[in-house]
Amino acid sequence: VLLLGVLLWAPWRALHGAPLTELSGDQDFQLFLQRNLEFTRKIRVDVAALQRVVCDTFQLCQEDELQLVRQDLDIAQAPLEQCHKRTFQAETCFSQIRAGLGIYHGSLATLRALLPGHAGLVETLQLDTANLSSNIQQQMEDLGLATVTYPTENQDPLPTFSTRFHHQVGGFFILANFQRFLETAYRALRHLTSL
Repeated sequence: VLLLGVLLWAPWRALHGAPLTELSGDQDFQLFLQRNLEFTRKIRVDVAALQRVVCDTFQLCQEDELQLVRQDLDIAQAPLEQCHKRTFQAETCFSQIRAGLGIYHGSLATLRALLPGHAGLVETLQLDTANLSSNIQQQMEDLGLATVTYPTENQDPLPTFSTRFHHQVGGFFILANFQRFLETAYRALRHLTSL
């Protein structure tokens, strides 16, 4: 009923490819952005907490010290170039955010094995990641935006590591990459609030 009311209230929303400038003043869209900015901030805080655990537990704290080991690891880094191009398009950015959230949702499972004492936080992070992706998907559908599916680079199951140390470093880089990804996604959502 609410969705029908929204569509009746704003019939232009159902138009495919509605200009973003028309969406920017829409209260529901602004509410979506504000809620998911907060949600993204919460996920970033949880990722930072896990980064501190990895630092404290394994003394893996500085990315530059681990670059040589990183070359031996197959750690997916989700691209977000569609979210900071000068020709910013909400639908391609949202699609890329969703694809990246899928990659990190899967990668986080390796941290559950690495940090069994913090499995609850890892599971919460996975659930929040899935929920953020779902929120974006729902908003795209509500706005009538085309969903673009980017092929994920890492269709394989979880990354495998030859040694425990590589697993630890892999966990470090999964979190570091995810944190950068979230910062870009956050900036993209914030950019949409200012249009």
